[in-house]
Amino acid sequence: MSTNTSAQQFLTLQEIVQKARQKLSIDNWDYIIGGTETETTVRRNRAALDAVGFKPRVLRHVGSIDTSQMFLGKKMRIPVMLAPVGSLELFEQTGAMAVAQAASQFNVAHMLSSISTVSHREIADHLPDAMRLFQLYVHGDSDWVDQCVEQVQQSNCQAFCLTVDSAYYSRRERDISKRNIRRSNVPGREHQCTLTWKDVDRIRSKLKIPLILKGIATDQDAIMAVEHGVDMVYISNHGGRQLDYDRGSLSVLPEVAAAIRGKATIIVDGGFCRGTDIVKAIAMGADMVGLGRMQCYGLAADGVAGVYRVLELLETEIRTAMGLMGVTTLAQLNESYLCQQPLLGQPDVLSAFPHLSLDESSFY
Repeated sequence: MSTNTSAQQFLTLQEIVQKARQKLSIDNWDYIIGGTETETTVRRNRAALDAVGFKPRVLRHVGSIDTSQMFLGKKMRIPVMLAPVGSLELFEQTGAMAVAQAASQFNVAHMLSSISTVSHREIADHLPDAMRLFQLYVHGDSDWVDQCVEQVQQSNCQAFCLTVDSAYYSRRERDISKRNIRRSNVPGREHQCTLTWKDVDRIRSKLKIPLILKGIATDQDAIMAVEHGVDMVYISNHGGRQLDYDRGSLSVLPEVAAAIRGKATIIVDGGFCRGTDIVKAIAMGADMVGLGRMQCYGLAADGVAGVYRVLELLETEIRTAMGLMGVTTLAQLNESYLCQQPLLGQPDVLSAFPHLSLDESSFY
């Protein structure tokens, strides 16, 4: 759980973001906030969220509010999953283990990236009762994938996730321009671009746990996923780090929800960093919201305690938003509580934190 020091030090999410920037090198900071090429998709993720307003109801008894959500048969404290992020050790030496520990302590789901330096077996040994999911980048042939599937099941992960939006590694010019090249020559990466629906069928046939496809960006592919037996549709554009000029994730959510009509669980990520963002996604039909950059900020700011504190503050923001909207459970949320509104200002990866000061003179 968060320490008293962490709770006292960080009273807002933007204070955590500020501390992360103070503690990180410019290269590692850019790794968190950057995207591909012009970073238009990064901005569109935030623009899609900022363009949605609330239509609150009043004079309803909201003395007791339940922020919990059922996920894979277990009650999660808030509808949040810590999304798969590689290279977490850049932000704190224990990396994914620290994030998994914070998620377990707070009681939310954690999805481990296959390119993490910590294995799913190590996470399982350390946190056997946690809500653990595993995400795979395909860096081998079908036999290699099948072996990964078997190993994940043996470690008792609750679900298996296949990333499907990474056929090619994107051009992340923020890093390239500084010659800060990461993971561009991973052995076996060429196998990712050979994936087809036949591979999904083969993997599904070998799994005894739910299958998630991460990187769905259209209603057409969401429908195909359901037709191929996928249990969870994960709407994602990789946080704007793969295809430039893609749509914001929240813009995709309504069409996917309408297309699959409850036939699969819906997870969404992409620019979510405030409690109100999470409430919007749930109202539009998501079951769970993935957080990538926010866990990185928390980890960099204060390790396990920092990630836990991010979750605490998000819970407070979710509860406050729900109470002010006139609802007491997430199930009561729907699109009648939402409306489209004009954008105010230019959205970007940090625009949800308007009081943030990144004055270089304040850095360590």
